[in-house]
Parts: sequence; structure tokens; C-alpha cells
Amino acid sequence: MTPDQKFARWIKISSAVFLIIFAYFLIADFVMPLTPQSMVTRVVTKVSTRVNGQIIAIDVKNNQLVHKGDVLFEVDPKPYQLAVEKAKINLDLVKQKNAQLDSSIMAAQATVQAQRIVMEQKQREAHRLSRLFKRSGTSRQQFDDANSIAVAAQANLQAAQAKLKELQVSRGALDDDNNVSIRAARNQLEQAKLNLKYTKIVADHDGAVTNLQLEPGTYATAGTPLIALVADNMDIIADFREKSLRHYTVGDHAEVSFDSKPGQIFDARIVSIDAGVSAGQFDANGRLATPSSSNRWVRDAQRMRVHLALVNPHDMHFNTGAKATVQLIPDNGLVAMFARLQIRFISLLHYIY
Repeated sequence: MTPDQKFARWIKISSAVFLIIFAYFLIADFVMPLTPQSMVTRVVTKVSTRVNGQIIAIDVKNNQLVHKGDVLFEVDPKPYQLAVEKAKINLDLVKQKNAQLDSSIMAAQATVQAQRIVMEQKQREAHRLSRLFKRSGTSRQQFDDANSIAVAAQANLQAAQAKLKELQVSRGALDDDNNVSIRAARNQLEQAKLNLKYTKIVADHDGAVTNLQLEPGTYATAGTPLIALVADNMDIIADFREKSLRHYTVGDHAEVSFDSKPGQIFDARIVSIDAGVSAGQFDANGRLATPSSSNRWVRDAQRMRVHLALVNPHDMHFNTGAKATVQLIPDNGLVAMFARLQIRFISLLHYIY
């Protein structure tokens, strides 16, 4: 065989190998998609205080595991203890004032009763003198005086009734549960107790405290994050091209290889597929549309985000942000075998890079 013939044979072999590899990746992308654009994420809670104050104690250390309800740090409770005491005093004063109003109401009721008796007596006298005046049995002066006294007595009764009504309105409901003043005072007391409770900042969920930069003496402002709490629950996110997901849905099987554990494969399931990506979100900002432009004949494929969970997550801990490679496993047995070989080959490569 001449050198030219050998060279031509190698060209044919290389071309055939290239076509086989090209066909393999083309078919694999359709039926057994794989993506290295994957990572582990966890919910990170930015812990802040609900009240202002100076931090007097920090009950956790950096990277410490905590459980829901564990105290993370404490704000100086003295101002809020005084606020609780003040609210208790205010509640007692309201009750004392209501007791005074009850006594005033009883006195006003007695005054109304007395004024009613006086008015009725004066009206009877005025009526009697009116009959005598018609018979010329009394003078005009006495008749007018009796009428004036009766009218004054009626006015005094109305004034006493108005005073009684004013006291009753000020007193409100006799039942403490429905009395507005007592309810307002109790509300202030409960708010003061709640603020005092907020001086101890606790974990809302299980997790790990990380990047702790807090020191005693720091002044905490309500709503300002001070500690990052990383949750225990792990979420694996993977970005696939749109066309790669057309045969897959929630519940389908996948295998995951983590960069931190080369050579190991973990079973997983698709938990959810995001409804969209940020490129498809538009704000009503009052501006005209900005059409996208590209000089490429074939544009870049859009990627959609898939969420996965390990089938057996027990005793498996991966830091948030840990990189991974996700292989979706098809239902076809032969193709599934190639998919498993593919992810295992990628996992072995993690020993090198």
C-alpha cells in the first residue's frame, strides 16, 4: 500500500469517526440530555432583628448547626422590660379610672333621680297654681314664678341626664373584654411583651450559621440583616436546552455527579420545571419594545431551569453552590444504558479536573 493510499485510508477513518461522534452527540442531546450547568442551592435566610437595640450576647458560632427555635443572639432587653412595666402601669391606671367613672356614674344616676323628683314636684305645683289662677285664687306673680321654677327643674334634669350620658360614654362597655380603654391598654401591653420577646432572635428553621461577622456591642437596627442562616433542605438546579426537555416531565429519573465526589453517581428525580426565565419577563415601564438582534444564522438555544431532588438524600451534605452534572435517564432500556455510561464517564473525569 502506497503512502498516498495509507493517508487516504486514515482520512476516511477519521471522517467516519467524526461522523459517528457527531451523530452520537446529536442523538444524545435529543434522547438522553446531559448538562454541566448544575449546582446545589439551599434557602439562605437573612436574619435580622424586629427591634432596635445593642447586641449583648451571641449564642452561636460561625458554621454552627442550629435547630428551629434556637437562640442566635440577644438584644439588650432592659428598655423593653421597662416598656412592659409601663404598659402594666397604664393598664392599672385605666382600670382605676374606670372604677372612678363607675362611682361618678352612680352619683350622676342619683342626681338624675333627685332632679326628676324635683321636676315632677315643681310641675305639680305649677299645675295646681294654674287651676287656682284660672279661678282667681292666686296672683299672676305666683303663677309665673311656679312655671319658671318648673321649667328650671326640667332643665336641671336634662343637664343631669347629659352629664350621666357623658360619663357613660367615657366609661364605655362595663365588660372589660369589650371596654375600648382596657382593650387599648391591653393591646399596648401585649405589644410591649412581644417586643421584649423579639429581643431574643431565634432560628426560623434548621440550618447552619455562616459568614458570622457579628460582635457584642453592635447596635442592631430593625430589618437590617445580621446573620445568614443556610437551610438544610437541598435543591439541585440544572439548566437544559428547551428541545432537550420535550420528552421529560416531573417525576422522571435522573442521575447526578458532583464535582466534590468524583466517581460517585446519585439517583435523583425531577421535582419541578420553572415556568419561565428572566428573558421572558417584561415590566410595564412605559418604554417602547427593544427587539433582540443577532447576526448569527443559528441563535443560541434558550435554557430552562429544572429542579431535582436526590432519591436518598440521607447523610449526603453538599454546600450551597456546589457544582454538579445532571444526566436525564430515558425510559428506553438500551438508551438508558448509554445515558448511565455517559454520566459515569463524566464522573470519572472529575478526578482530573
